[in-house]
Amino acid sequence: MSRSFPSFVARASTKNLLWVGLISQHMDCLFVEREMKSANTQGVSGKVKERMQAAAEGTDGGARPMLLFPEGTTTNGEYLLPFKSGAFLAGAPVQPVLIRYGKGRVSPAWESIDIKRQIFLMMCSTHSVTAYELPVYVPSQDEQKDALLYANNVREYMLGFQNYVPLRSSDSRLQDKRAYHTIVLGQGHDVKKGLLPVEGRLPSRVNQKLQ
Repeated sequence: MSRSFPSFVARASTKNLLWVGLISQHMDCLFVEREMKSANTQGVSGKVKERMQAAAEGTDGGARPMLLFPEGTTTNGEYLLPFKSGAFLAGAPVQPVLIRYGKGRVSPAWESIDIKRQIFLMMCSTHSVTAYELPVYVPSQDEQKDALLYANNVREYMLGFQNYVPLRSSDSRLQDKRAYHTIVLGQGHDVKKGLLPVEGRLPSRVNQKLQ
């Protein structure tokens, strides 16, 4: 991945991160407000689709390839979450990549602590990461017409490589993760920001996992 210096889709707050923000802007990344359900979100999906179609047709003028994270969030590295369909709207072939982080004192996926503190802790410890580039997945005609079908089939395809990264399937989503974070942090958050108050009713999947 790094040898291609790909651009990627990231949440808008990434632009403000130390070092990462500056690098991502120079890599022509697409930034999105994850909570927005407006035409702007559709516009981002449209830009991703156009860029992927151009790359598949060879008319992208040498633009950076798109690196997409179809789960839309991070996990503890033991599960594969449902894929969003945005990365598959173009109906173009994709190259799945499995990323495996070594065990360490600090997890790169932590989101319940301040980002500056997390970067500091990671720089104070040793980490390893291995990326497995799987064979290119070429969609069938049915998958080209149905982005959700395409997404689900690629996910199942990736789950089949247990000898590289042993992963279990999970139906949890971003809202479940945020509900869990609310409990961990022990404080309520504004519902407008997509975070549930502690006393609010949590998604059933979260309740089941906490019991």
